[in-house]
Amino acid sequence: MANASGLFYPPVPTQFSSSLGTYRSGFWFSDCVSRRTVCFCANQGAEKVSPSESRMPRFVSKGCKLVGCGSALPSVQISNDDLSKIIDTSDEWISVRTGIRNRRIISGKDSLTDLAAEAARKALEMSDVGPDDVDLILLCTSTPEDLFGSAPQIPKALGCKNNPLAYDITAACSGFILGLVSAACHIRGGGFKNVLVIGADALSRYVDWTDRGSCILFGDAAGAVLVQACDSEEDGLFAFDLHSDGEGQRHLKAALEENETDGQFGTNGSVHGLLPKRSSYSSIQMNGKEVFRFAARVVPQSIELALEKADLARSDIDWLLLHQANQRIIDAVASRLDVPSERVISNLANYGNTSAASIPLALDEAVRCGKVKAGNIIATAGFGAGLTWGSAIIRWG
Repeated sequence: MANASGLFYPPVPTQFSSSLGTYRSGFWFSDCVSRRTVCFCANQGAEKVSPSESRMPRFVSKGCKLVGCGSALPSVQISNDDLSKIIDTSDEWISVRTGIRNRRIISGKDSLTDLAAEAARKALEMSDVGPDDVDLILLCTSTPEDLFGSAPQIPKALGCKNNPLAYDITAACSGFILGLVSAACHIRGGGFKNVLVIGADALSRYVDWTDRGSCILFGDAAGAVLVQACDSEEDGLFAFDLHSDGEGQRHLKAALEENETDGQFGTNGSVHGLLPKRSSYSSIQMNGKEVFRFAARVVPQSIELALEKADLARSDIDWLLLHQANQRIIDAVASRLDVPSERVISNLANYGNTSAASIPLALDEAVRCGKVKAGNIIATAGFGAGLTWGSAIIRWG
């Protein structure tokens, strides 16, 4: 659990009082039972602080670190040349505007849940952690295969015998960042030890394949990391910054729509004009220019804020890892942060925009090829529909 500013506090000498309250990001407990997790700020001899600062909870001994990663991809690859056969476009037109050359898509009997489970299994193998040692699974997805969520299917697929809690997080392309922060909150404030954070999406199922402005962008994939409890000295999530703005929904959405029918009864037996019709989601609708302006503006700001909270400078960043939406956005953000191209992680050309999967997918490739090494500091950020955006400063391993 963290305060709303996205800063995790180090352990400090503290005086406890027996009480229970809330602090915007969740619950804090300050009785003796919970001393190992959080405590109410009441330092004796400390300098005077504002009332809002004095109410912030401080964490005593819990840290969290990223110890394993994995990813999975559908077998079907669609190139720009393939798309040029069904819509008016070309490899040059797409690659110049987006940086994308290929993408993978789910087809036939492919299952997003299977991809998510495969990515999770690889993350566990890298971490040398068994399925029965996992006590929480967070599935970050906006395209579940069940209206009520797909997360509970993951521990089933992994063979977890202890029935760990599993739930979905829906925040589109920002989902994985929210999952990371949520995992840290569960570990710091809830006593969880091994949390799987999975980003998985199949946006190809919601693409209008006649709209060359959007269908060229998206691909399907899954990526996962294992976040593990540790001592505060090993902490690997230094700070974060999260936001949303519903005014921007008009620029990027897939809204609920009632199905049109000709008869007296709807497809779900409803009487017209009396009961709700059966509904479904529209294809993805996007104003690309506005989304570009939004991302190029808010993402550098968010990373700067997170760095400030972590008391780190831009020069402390080993790698910049952004949601893989468009190479122009990635280049614009890197330029504004003065991060050279050789320190920017990008695999967009091979997979397109895979939504919540894009960050863990790129991280997994960078770790397995030896680019990202233990101890490296990564500035990462997600942004997308909602509109939502957020950043986190993390250390790998």
